[in-house]
Amino acid sequence: MIHKIPLAIAILGMVGGILIAIMFGVNEASFKNRIRDGLSRNESIQQIADPAAKAAAIKSATSGNWRYYQRFHFHSTGIGAMSLALLTLLGFIGAPRRRKRLAAYLTSLGGFLYPFLWLFVGIYGPEMGRHQAKEAFAIFGYMGGVFLVGSVLILVLLLRYPLNLPTSTD
Repeated sequence: MIHKIPLAIAILGMVGGILIAIMFGVNEASFKNRIRDGLSRNESIQQIADPAAKAAAIKSATSGNWRYYQRFHFHSTGIGAMSLALLTLLGFIGAPRRRKRLAAYLTSLGGFLYPFLWLFVGIYGPEMGRHQAKEAFAIFGYMGGVFLVGSVLILVLLLRYPLNLPTSTD
């Protein structure tokens, strides 16, 4: 049996990805305006003297930062779905409860938190710079490793313990 909390965390990750997609559809301009406003405060871009070079830098940074918002959507929904599938599989593995609980929490928490790297880089990257924002929020990037460890643990449990699938009563 899997606790409900890891399942809820996986579903919450998918909900976050869907919500931001709805927000894109309702008002994509607000995201792009936020990026533009942040870039107007970005010291390294504002120090570019050549207008053509500055415009090119702004165009590149706008596109890159918009992509980070999209990555949050893609990763939240995709990893949330993978987490839910892995947790469902884990429920059928006849492994000790503590090992299953550890695998469930590593998978769900890592999968839920990792996409926030991309959201926070999208939010703070225009002003800070994308590289600096990635460094500032690197802890969320490491959560992808936590998700991977949980997934590998589920694989190990699957290979080591019996799979207790329901049988048909036809």
